[in-house]
Amino acid sequence: MSDHNLTIKAFVKLGDFLRSFCEYIESGNRLDTTDDEWFSIFRTEVEMAHHYNGWFTKDNCIHAFSTWGNTLTQPNLENWLSTYDLERNQKKTVALIMAGNIPLVGFHDLLSVLVTGNKALVKLSSSDQKLIPLLIRYLSSIEPYFKEKVVFTKERLTHFDAVIATGSNNTARYFEYYFSKKPNIIRKNRNSVAVLSGKESHKELTALGEDIFRYFGLGCRSVSKIFLPKNYEIDQFYKAMFNYNEIINHNKYANNYDYNKAVYLMSEFKILDNGFLILKEDESYASPIASLFYEYYEDAAELQKRLSADSEKIQCIVSSNFLDAEVAFGTTQTPSLTDYADGLDTVEFLLAT
Repeated sequence: MSDHNLTIKAFVKLGDFLRSFCEYIESGNRLDTTDDEWFSIFRTEVEMAHHYNGWFTKDNCIHAFSTWGNTLTQPNLENWLSTYDLERNQKKTVALIMAGNIPLVGFHDLLSVLVTGNKALVKLSSSDQKLIPLLIRYLSSIEPYFKEKVVFTKERLTHFDAVIATGSNNTARYFEYYFSKKPNIIRKNRNSVAVLSGKESHKELTALGEDIFRYFGLGCRSVSKIFLPKNYEIDQFYKAMFNYNEIINHNKYANNYDYNKAVYLMSEFKILDNGFLILKEDESYASPIASLFYEYYEDAAELQKRLSADSEKIQCIVSSNFLDAEVAFGTTQTPSLTDYADGLDTVEFLLAT
């Protein structure tokens, strides 16, 4: 069996396991007794995750596992890779510098490196040292091939042929200088926005809450700003958000809510508040935790031009019949394999390097 087919087969098995594990967590019923030991290992890691990262709640970890479980199927993987000539790949070691803002945030890059037949040299974020190594441990248990293909390190990165690094706009400048002599993808800060027309149903607006509140708004695919038509009735938005009110019971989120509300009030900014989400009119895209920026628009065509001009700052645009490349309400945190971060085709980069 070729390395490519062997890798795909292993990831399909990982997807099967993740779906079974998530169903087990939700129902308490084991679906495959041969995986009892791994069910126990994964359950322990999920239940302990919040001890080393307070944002990694059980619910958010399970969501990440479930999303990847539904993604890693034979048809999905084959359809994704069918447009590439994997034989073009020149085997190499690819350094991956990962973020840790949400669970499994760097897994797509790691998957891309492995399915193209390359070796990954991984430097994990201090905020997520457990979950991705856990998936690699499982993969290695069903296919020892991966033991030689993934190396985790805390040391200075050396002996690699290309690099994919994710960080803030500040660290990106350092990455661009440090890795300038190697083929690279340097990922910077991005945010996601939603454009409302005022004709959205209550169901659509409620789904938008998933895009706003999932992972506490910490992901680049999290909606941090909404554009509203002139004279929009904000009450219909807030009514739809009510289903997410329990988020204020999370200590770290509540602390951010209290802090940001105090800052806004002391600065005499005009804000709207429902007790767990602060709305502030602001032209920026990146809103603080527990806050959502909003801005009114009058001309849809002008807004389209603006968003196009700011495309390097934006990861996703959630809307309905506004743009060709829009994302449906409630789906930003369930991307497909072809939804590359920053719109850069990672697989093509790896094959061409």
